[in-house]
Amino acid sequence: MPGVERSLEKPFTLAGVHWRGPGRVLFRTRSLEGRWSGWRAAAPEDEDRPDAGSRELRLRKGWRIGNPWWVGPSDRIETRAVGRVSRVRAFLVWSPEVRIPYRVPAATTAPPIVPRLSWGADESIRRNQPSYADAVRFAVVHHTAGRNGYSQSEAAAIVKGIQLYHVRGNGWNDIGYNYLVDRFGTVYEGRFGGSERNVVGAHAQGFNTGSAGIAVLGTYGGSAPSQAAQKAVADLIAWRLDLAHVDPTGLLNFISGGSNRFPSGVPVLLRAVSGHRDTGFTSCPGDAFYARLNALATQAARTGLPKIYEPRIEAGEGLFRFRARLSSAQPWLVTLTTQAGAEVARGTGSGSTVDWTWDSLSSPRGSYRWSITAGSARPATGPLRLGGTSAALAVEASAAPAALTPNGDGQSDATVVSYRLNVAANVTVAVVDQGGVAVATPVDRVWTSAGEHTTTIDGAALPDGVYTVVVTARTPAGVEVQKSVPLAVSRTLGLVSAMPELFSPNGDGRNDTLDLSFSLTVAADVRIRILREGRWVASPLFARYEPGAHRFSWNGMRAVGRLRDGSYSAVVEASDAVAGAVSVDVPFASDTVAPRVRFVPSRFVRVEVSEPGRLLLRIDGARVERKVRKAGVVRVRWEGAARKVRVVAEDAAGNRSKPVLRVRPAGTR
Repeated sequence: MPGVERSLEKPFTLAGVHWRGPGRVLFRTRSLEGRWSGWRAAAPEDEDRPDAGSRELRLRKGWRIGNPWWVGPSDRIETRAVGRVSRVRAFLVWSPEVRIPYRVPAATTAPPIVPRLSWGADESIRRNQPSYADAVRFAVVHHTAGRNGYSQSEAAAIVKGIQLYHVRGNGWNDIGYNYLVDRFGTVYEGRFGGSERNVVGAHAQGFNTGSAGIAVLGTYGGSAPSQAAQKAVADLIAWRLDLAHVDPTGLLNFISGGSNRFPSGVPVLLRAVSGHRDTGFTSCPGDAFYARLNALATQAARTGLPKIYEPRIEAGEGLFRFRARLSSAQPWLVTLTTQAGAEVARGTGSGSTVDWTWDSLSSPRGSYRWSITAGSARPATGPLRLGGTSAALAVEASAAPAALTPNGDGQSDATVVSYRLNVAANVTVAVVDQGGVAVATPVDRVWTSAGEHTTTIDGAALPDGVYTVVVTARTPAGVEVQKSVPLAVSRTLGLVSAMPELFSPNGDGRNDTLDLSFSLTVAADVRIRILREGRWVASPLFARYEPGAHRFSWNGMRAVGRLRDGSYSAVVEASDAVAGAVSVDVPFASDTVAPRVRFVPSRFVRVEVSEPGRLLLRIDGARVERKVRKAGVVRVRWEGAARKVRVVAEDAAGNRSKPVLRVRPAGTR
């Protein structure tokens, strides 16, 4: 095999390799008994990493990072490069078996979780304090790579070895995964910060913030994890997503933070229980394991019923609407209490949907707590403040244009949604069809500062029809405000153009008519309106047209009053049965006033002109033309006497001045 071979001698139990260059690296290890392993790919899953731009990632910038492999007690490693590789370095970790008693949380509905102390986490090597997401929205399932035949006492050592490699080898803050599971069904606490808190991991680049990373020790391309491991994963997901009130069988749109598969800012449709391959170009968690994820999500959804999903508050004009979805029909209760625990309001109902509105106008300003309970389900709770920024949340939204004609001609193919927040909030911008289904989510729960913001919606992926752009803002206190903007999509109307851009309807035979061209894919009613500074001034056309290319010529008539010179827009509107009326506006200008021109006294040919355009001259019988870039005096260079000079000025609209003549008698200078 071509490449570079290196060898190092040092006792170790886990190995990882880094290298520079676009090639790949293989390695093998020798056990303490002298047996060599087979050659392994150093980075079978090279997308386990922090988000782009984070300090964790910058520490090893330029290096390709291999996975940590549990190889058992070994004393030698060899590496081979395939392709262009400039440098190779190996990180060898000695992590002996952990024999201290496991401790698990007491009096909790969580599955038994081995805390960091029990598996021997080295807290002294952590580089920074943990970061926290606003909420956990989904789980990402991984396998760690490495051999599957480890013993139960080796499993905790593998977890510690991964931590040592991630921190000392990769330069990360801590172990990358939030939770790890071994083949015996034991769950281990991963990254420091609290197993019940929304700790941001380093397990799925671009998708770490708002996800829980769960890694099963081993490799599962050809065979699925053990039944014990699968049950532990399902129980862990059931508990962790229930903490976040997320349906394990649901779908969500998530904005990528940038991975090798999805560029930053791209909305990605994910399952609430996704595999690592759903967020990056990787085979993780292995074909056999990946095929089991839907079944594990279903199992998690059936564990610990009943459940409360998607609790939210919509606020406006002193009214707070509490909403949630239940896993099954249940009697439900919404309560508002003071910080001291005194109840101030309650609402009750029964069914699979929670929907109750609190009128707060008679309540004093201050801090409150809200809760939604339903049978034995985990309650949903949160803070609410009256008279503060949370209660004062306001949203303004608009879309321009309000109708899209996404046919690739560069006109109205996309719309820009502008929204303004008066306070910082989590923002979602969704395109919803007439059935209430979100068909696109260009902004999905992005923490957004107060002020003006925009996002672009590409109409290419939207079928023709009528939609609503829904801008939802939600504060950490749970206050939610929505604004809706209508949006129509129709491919009926094709490219619209107006020629000439400078229109001069003064009857002089030059640019007297404005030609408006457009095309239709189906028969439609077409209306043309002329606007000046947003106000309607003329409506020269309303007629039925068949499919095809069309042109309408307008001479400036049918205007409300005289068509004054200035800037205008022609709005071509086509109406069909699917999306209703869609329109495209194109700019043009009217200029009917001829330029003024005069000679400036001089022995040279100097002409003063009132506006840009061109000068048409006849000098001693010869025709001369000069461009005029700006109003003012123009010197026309001429070799000779220039006895007789005639000049006409023409502007960009084709308007011509009256001719001006200068005759110099013979003998004058």
